[in-house]
Amino acid sequence: MSAPAQPPMAWKYCGDQIKRWREQAGVTREQLSQAANYDIESVRSMEAGRRKPSLKLLATADELCNARGMLLGAQDFLKPEKFPSYSQGYTQAEREAIAIHWYEGLLIPGLLQTEAYARELISHSCPPLDDETVEARVAARIQRQEKLKNSPTVLFSFVIYEAALRAIVGDAGLMRRQLHHILEVDGLRNVSIQVLPIDRAAYAGLSGPLVLLEGPDHDQLAYVEAQDTGALYSDANKISTLTQRYGMIRMQALGADESVAFIRRMAGEL
Repeated sequence: MSAPAQPPMAWKYCGDQIKRWREQAGVTREQLSQAANYDIESVRSMEAGRRKPSLKLLATADELCNARGMLLGAQDFLKPEKFPSYSQGYTQAEREAIAIHWYEGLLIPGLLQTEAYARELISHSCPPLDDETVEARVAARIQRQEKLKNSPTVLFSFVIYEAALRAIVGDAGLMRRQLHHILEVDGLRNVSIQVLPIDRAAYAGLSGPLVLLEGPDHDQLAYVEAQDTGALYSDANKISTLTQRYGMIRMQALGADESVAFIRRMAGEL
């Protein structure tokens, strides 16, 4: 069995600082809890780093302990991570890439998702995420998409398995708007979108999603992701294998015009 996830180190450090300032100022935990309108066990948990120190507790402790903003300034370090830890290396590589080739089997690729589609997915994460983390991750995913329009010399190619287009996320209306959004993005001159129909024996596509990236120095990277895990590869043999698979997947997919007609037809059926 895997070990239970540990609270972020920022929670522990910030909570410890609250405790140190409080003790130095001669303020009891009871006094702090009353002033912040928290029960004493909540304050104890936040000081121990088991629970994220709230902005309200930081502000109250800062004032009671005369910290002059030293405690309140910690709020920037308590903001939720925009991306899961396993994908942060990939998102950095994506920002710098001059070419991105993406195959997705069950979901619409993140760079093509509407805000509503992204929010529906992220807000239904399991285990559930808190509201602040949901908002941070939705905003970060949408911000990533600026590269599509603001980097016209970056090449994007996407192959989407039909199952991802048919899987209802939210409701039919949300999916109809999502499909129309894909068609809009496909109109960009640096973007190519193809559909891999489920009635084709595309065995290479059944092994899961993959992303190939070319960096500014023409270095090659590959990224694969599964349940709560992801791996960014620079090994030449691994990249060769995934490049061959992507080539086979793309060869078996519908052409550009056929894919547009296919997506448009699916949107009309919803």
